[in-house]
Amino acid sequence: MSNIPETGRTPRVTIRLVVLQILVLSLLFTLGGRLWFLQIRDGDQYTAQANSNNVQEVVTPAVRGAILDAKGVPLADNETRLVVSASRTDLLKQKDDGRAVLTRLASVLHMQPDEVRKKVRLCDSQTPKPCWNGSPYQPIPITDEATTQQALQIMERREDFPGITAEPTAVRRYTSPFGANASQVLGYLSPVTDDEITDAEKEGRSLLRSDQIGRSGLERTYDTQLRGTAGVTRYEVDNLGRVIGKAGETPAVPGSNLVTSIDARVQAVAEKELDQAMKVARKTFDTVTGSYYKADSGAVVVMDVHTGQVIAMASAPTYDPNVWVGGISAKDYAKLTGKKSNFPLLNRAIQGQSAPGSTFKAISTSAAVKAGYSIDGHYPCPSSMTIGGRVFNNFEGESAGEITLAHALEISCDTVFYHLSYDQWLKDGGTKPKKHPADWFYKTAKAYGLGSVTGIDLPSEVTGRIPDRQWKRDYYEANKTYWCKVAKSDKQDYASQIARENCVDGYVMRAGDSVNYAIGQGDTLVTPIQMARIYSAISNGGKLYQPTIGKAIISADGKTITRIKPKVTGQAPASAKTLKYINQALEGVVTSGTAAWRFNGWPQDKITLHAKTGTAEVAGKQTTSWFTTYSKDYAVIMTISQGGTGSGGSGPAVRAIYEAMYGVQKDGSIDNRKALLPHPETALPKITADGTIQTRKAAWDMPALPSAPGDAVFTAAALPPDRTERFLLGRRYGA
Repeated sequence: MSNIPETGRTPRVTIRLVVLQILVLSLLFTLGGRLWFLQIRDGDQYTAQANSNNVQEVVTPAVRGAILDAKGVPLADNETRLVVSASRTDLLKQKDDGRAVLTRLASVLHMQPDEVRKKVRLCDSQTPKPCWNGSPYQPIPITDEATTQQALQIMERREDFPGITAEPTAVRRYTSPFGANASQVLGYLSPVTDDEITDAEKEGRSLLRSDQIGRSGLERTYDTQLRGTAGVTRYEVDNLGRVIGKAGETPAVPGSNLVTSIDARVQAVAEKELDQAMKVARKTFDTVTGSYYKADSGAVVVMDVHTGQVIAMASAPTYDPNVWVGGISAKDYAKLTGKKSNFPLLNRAIQGQSAPGSTFKAISTSAAVKAGYSIDGHYPCPSSMTIGGRVFNNFEGESAGEITLAHALEISCDTVFYHLSYDQWLKDGGTKPKKHPADWFYKTAKAYGLGSVTGIDLPSEVTGRIPDRQWKRDYYEANKTYWCKVAKSDKQDYASQIARENCVDGYVMRAGDSVNYAIGQGDTLVTPIQMARIYSAISNGGKLYQPTIGKAIISADGKTITRIKPKVTGQAPASAKTLKYINQALEGVVTSGTAAWRFNGWPQDKITLHAKTGTAEVAGKQTTSWFTTYSKDYAVIMTISQGGTGSGGSGPAVRAIYEAMYGVQKDGSIDNRKALLPHPETALPKITADGTIQTRKAAWDMPALPSAPGDAVFTAAALPPDRTERFLLGRRYGA
């Protein structure tokens, strides 16, 4: 027995019991507090989260709205195709990450296994196309060209193809009516990215991981209106993922339709004539370089001079926008973006910049009159001028004596504009300019809108460049380190000599800069859409319109129509008298000037044309062809890089476009029955009670599709299969 008294144990046991009770009470209090926090204070939040864990969402994409021409002919719409898709989630559950399934699928689809596997990998900065840049939880399309037999093979052997589906899906289609491609105008689609979803949330917009969004062209500009709102069906599932009921449904809202000012038939003609002009140029020998013209790119714009609406816009080289549908292949992507592609994704009409050559002289004429030179005066047109020890020649070394400004425009005399610009440069102080030089030639060009975007409803338009004093200063600051480094070298080539000059005073506006600028040479850059806007203003009395292609947005049910109205954003910096004077001079270019040889037999008394030719010289390249023209209705502007002279390279193509629109025959007669667009289209296509947009009867100028009484509804479903196929193949103008 222990000798320790009982009274010695009692206090220690009591203390332990008290401590234990305190700990138990503390734990109970903590647990109770936590339960109160979870169930009462934040109970609703956690209840909602718990419920969401038992709900799965299935997204139903909205049908994208169509893009239509001015008469209602679809340029881009949708068709039902059998789409084979793969679920990455299901594939990754398999032991081999789905490699065997994808290999079997490739065999059924007659594709290479590696090609199929690449399509289901996720895109990142290190992964080349093809890859999937959408949500990894969304079914990934493998092909949208599956046959019925292939779809049946997959669906009847589900055990061999877990995670693979084959079902009818609405797929974008670029129809090329009458052979009108319009790829750079329309743009293309691709899956949304995570960054775009995040940005949309910040802006209060809704984007789903299943969405396809516009990447360029009208598809991008009007993406929100065209895309509509996807539908979402919410299913209740148990902890094993089995559906036990429907939790709710939000139906899809189809996108609105976009009616454009494009005329599909005129678009087809413009594309055809641009392509033909470039082919002819490549067979034309350039005596200056001793080789054939390369004609490596070009653009044409047809604009309604009274609204700024674009009737046709073509860019070359071009591409088929359908290659993007269902995901672009690596081979096709390389063709569009590789170094040898010449970048067909560029829209040269709004992104192609080059010196405008003599087409700039209409602007210089306005500048000269504003500077105080007499509109009725006579000015010397010698074969050359020597300024600062350098000889500046007329383009072909011609001399015309004392002539008017109008005659200088007609025959495109360079030395008249050299003289005017040089004289004004001297008045502004020469190499030691006044504190506030007038700079009429530069300010007038900017007042016409050059050096700025026109605001056309297409993405990524460029500004061009007006090389005024501020630009000279900025350019000098950006390049002086390089110039001065070259200046210290022993090189004696031309580029090194220029670098030495620029190192010393590259910020100075020299006489040579000003005289070259006056004839559209030097550092000046313009785009075809800018010149179309300017020459439209000369035609309409001075209104500078913001160019537009979108004409109206029409809801899917046809009940809401939002017109996109023409907008005047400026006034030509010339009086009515000056514009009338330039008008008459530019008519003379067609009747007796530099373009006359291309318009023999033209019915000028019935359809009066005005024009200005331009041949821009580019260092290290062949000359760029420019041809700017207009009638009382339309401006037609064409340019071909390394394509020769203005009238030589582009003249016949521009004439052919006018012939097609006005129905002018080869003998000079006019056949209104063959005129594609003798007057600009002002009305919208007819909309039926159910929202269907009808094509106007005049659009059906196709023997393969017999005309029906009244207006014809244009939908693929409304046509017999043989006629549908015939239309989808397109019909080249004149074929």
